Amino acid sequence: MPMKGRFPIRRTLEYLQKGDIVFKNRVKIMTVNYNTSGELSDGARKFVFFNIPQIQYKNQWLQIMMFKNMTPSPFLKFYLDDGEQVLVDMEGKDYKQISLHVKKILGKSEEVLQAEAQAKMQASNPANFGPRKYCLRECICEVEGQVPCPGTTPLPKEMTGKHRTRMAAAAAQE
Repeated sequence: MPMKGRFPIRRTLEYLQKGDIVFKNRVKIMTVNYNTSGELSDGARKFVFFNIPQIQYKNQWLQIMMFKNMTPSPFLKFYLDDGEQVLVDMEGKDYKQISLHVKKILGKSEEVLQAEAQAKMQASNPANFGPRKYCLRECICEVEGQVPCPGTTPLPKEMTGKHRTRMAAAAAQE
């Protein structure tokens, strides 16, 4: 696939996965107000350019609104699920400072991210069998290509022990 456009590296999967801002479940909407010119909005422009694609990739349930050249100073506004609003000033800050600050106040901690990843790995492991509450499958018979449970559907006669012993006994009598 050809890399076309302005800074196509921002659209690669590797770059998008390197984003480290994963918001808490409470955050529903994020608005970005910044100016396309001016020295005070330089960090905000770079934040939008480099970090917003990663934030969109890591937080697919988050709605992001961009407002250009509508305010004299750049800021981020977060709307939480309980109606609360969080305002973050970006004026005169570097884009790395902005991303660290946003991660600190509204991002999930490393411990929470690791716990969620561990729970997801345990639930999605196809080798795990048990109650539906904890595992994907209750029995090996649910895997495609496996023999069905004898409790739900009768096995073919060739696969039962009684049939084999009868056949062995019949072969021995002859």
